[in-house]
Amino acid sequence: MSRTNFDQLLQAGCHFGHLKRKWNPAMAPYIYTERNGIHIIDLHKTVAKIDEAAEALKQIAKSGKKILFVGTKKQTKEVIAEKAASVNMPYVIERWPGGMLTNFPTIRKAVKKMSNIDKLMNDGTFGNLSKRELLQITRQRAKLEKNLGSIADLTRLPSALFVVDVLKEQIAVKEANRLGIPVFGIVDTNSEPKNIDFVIPANDDAKDSVEAILNACCAAIAEGVEERKVEKADEKAAEAQDEAEAEEKAERRPARKARKEEEAPVEEEEAPAAE
Repeated sequence: MSRTNFDQLLQAGCHFGHLKRKWNPAMAPYIYTERNGIHIIDLHKTVAKIDEAAEALKQIAKSGKKILFVGTKKQTKEVIAEKAASVNMPYVIERWPGGMLTNFPTIRKAVKKMSNIDKLMNDGTFGNLSKRELLQITRQRAKLEKNLGSIADLTRLPSALFVVDVLKEQIAVKEANRLGIPVFGIVDTNSEPKNIDFVIPANDDAKDSVEAILNACCAAIAEGVEERKVEKADEKAAEAQDEAEAEEKAERRPARKARKEEEAPVEEEEAPAAE
């Protein structure tokens, strides 16, 4: 069963592309027609691509890996943050920090710096600082939180990127391509789909359009996470059962040994021969 349908996407405005003069010819296979100088995206293909991407995202989440959501457009970043947080995935909705993937250790140092500031504030180390110094540190902490707070739990490189507007976020796409990280992207008619592993042709400017697609994809991620939890619970139950059976066998072994010794026939002593 499809995770979304033609009518839902139509109502959300996913079919509206860009002006014909701004199109990228590589998007021709996903364009249905042109109306009033605007390209109309083929939503039947969008439905199929959403299902394909959702299934792949589900498998990534099921294996316990992280998916980084990226989208810095003003009109869509709140939706991205909300949906990514709902499935406990990291996201970037402010400026993309250059080298975030290709120079990941440096980014981790900045995140650690933020947590170190928190520790020093909590233990009273900053109590003797002047107001000016304290204000500078507080501002630095707020800036780090704004840009990196949403990736504080990302301790290693993500296993995939989900990008809204691959044209605007082309630096993130290039870094992921360089490291071989698969990219899922909402691709509009003015964008280049060549470097995107899972292309979702749709309107990437409208909040409703992005939300409709993220609803389907995040639902799949939630399913993958839930299935992982169930599998782990089953594994623990199986291990506990194996341990219980092993203990039971170990307890039975001495009793069985004692029973065998009791049942063993006692050899009669031979009578002395008559002289």
